[in-house]
Amino acid sequence: MTSHAATTTPPTSPPTAPPTECVGPLVRGLAVLRELAAADGRRPLGELVRATGLARSTVDRVVSTLARTGYLRVDGRYAVLTPRLMELGNAYLAACRLPDALGPLADGLADSLDESVSIAVPDRDGLRFVHQATRRRAMSLTFRIGDVLPAERGAPGPLFAADWTEDDWERWRLRRNADPVAFERRTATARKQGWALDDQLIEPGLVAIAMPVRDERGRQVCAVSVVSHTSRHSAESLRQAVLPRLRKAVTGMEQALAAAAPAADVPPASPAPAAASPASWTRASKQELGPEFVESLARGLTVLTAFGEGRAELPLTAVAEATGLARATVRRSLITLEHLEYVASEGRLFRLTPRVLELGFAHLSGLTLPQIAEPHLVEVVKRVHDSASMAVLTADGSQDDIQYVARVPTVRIMSVNITVGTRFPAYATSMGRVLLAGLPAPERAERLSRAELKPLTGHTVTSPDRLAGILDQVAREGYSLIDEELEEGLRSIAVPVHDRAGRVVAAVNVSMHASRRSADEARAETLPPLREAARKIENELQVAARYVRVPLA
Repeated sequence: MTSHAATTTPPTSPPTAPPTECVGPLVRGLAVLRELAAADGRRPLGELVRATGLARSTVDRVVSTLARTGYLRVDGRYAVLTPRLMELGNAYLAACRLPDALGPLADGLADSLDESVSIAVPDRDGLRFVHQATRRRAMSLTFRIGDVLPAERGAPGPLFAADWTEDDWERWRLRRNADPVAFERRTATARKQGWALDDQLIEPGLVAIAMPVRDERGRQVCAVSVVSHTSRHSAESLRQAVLPRLRKAVTGMEQALAAAAPAADVPPASPAPAAASPASWTRASKQELGPEFVESLARGLTVLTAFGEGRAELPLTAVAEATGLARATVRRSLITLEHLEYVASEGRLFRLTPRVLELGFAHLSGLTLPQIAEPHLVEVVKRVHDSASMAVLTADGSQDDIQYVARVPTVRIMSVNITVGTRFPAYATSMGRVLLAGLPAPERAERLSRAELKPLTGHTVTSPDRLAGILDQVAREGYSLIDEELEEGLRSIAVPVHDRAGRVVAAVNVSMHASRRSADEARAETLPPLREAARKIENELQVAARYVRVPLA
């Protein structure tokens, strides 16, 4: 049983009057994104109207704009967040450097202790998770990146509270969910000891210990927690077993953080590549964007993407250069984002805050590759009027199979009857050949050498040499067409799906009865939309998998 004790609902702050230069459409657009995130990424448009208090026409324009920028899609009467939105959270995670610099060390600590390890950062009067290294057990606590907890409910909370100002304490007291004296006592103990225990405060049965990680100036930048279950440890036995190695790991993390610190005189890096930027709408004309498109909302969100690796703190001029927006536009957007606490400033420099992660990151980080792919397969089916699927390569003894992990059927009197979980021999299927062709040449040869190439129809290729030549061709051409080799009368065409490293991790196909199209017609009519779908899946996977492991099934 996995427990999701964390929440994506942030601690609230007393409302303050917006500055006169606030960008209203940006405020309203972010309100819609927050409501969608709170509803696990999917909500009817009518409910968005009620939840935000905005007019229906305003919600329609916001949704239309966010759909045009790729941050959500409209599915009937629902607005649905898309993985593309994670690039806002990615910008914060890249800018803060914590997952890149400390993540591998947290993973190593989890492996050595055989316990779950988390990295959290202070977020106002709460704590927000930015990295997870979890253990797979019957009972474990799974925080998603972006989840937030009240400070009093986690081991890092007292560590962060040790550095609070009186204003921070006052804000916490206004919304506290715990006895203030008890939390203040825990904070004083944590300040004295330099570590903090959580004895089943997150959830009954779970215990944790945390230590702060400090930068070169001695400031807390994050806390590392080790989480266990009471069936394995009490709070005290966890401290005895873990604290020495946790101290050593924190020392290594502080050294890694110092080594990763950018030199003060290094100019900001160039902005993110266009493939990962929401600013692609800037290349369209106003006529193409349509009357529903709200440019000030799109521009404000683009400002968030100016930050990233090597661009943790930027002056206004650098943000304008990175986004291609006018200085006056950037200035108003930054004022708005700072008012909403997505941006903080110190002198002339601006930086993102962890609150950016509340914009759907936690929910979207839980998506699997089939869930990412499904909307795009639906679009393929709408265009070609035949079933579309996704499969991954799996092995069963000496036999390489494909396993269907997503399937969007079409409605026909005569259709291909396949369901998610179905397995077929890889050598006789279009997706299997795409997956085999995507393997490194030595591995592909080794798999072919042990494959049992049985004839499934009179058309099945069973010659190892001929199959090897076909796979070479598939690798060159980037697609595979199977003509009645798996089953008489069945024709299918498939293309690969690549991960961030360029590896083929899945395949998508369209299958049809051979009477529907000739082989040439299948290439002409189904290959272009199939390739377009694969490209869109790859783009979303590239964004989603930057700081999160995306399951293939």
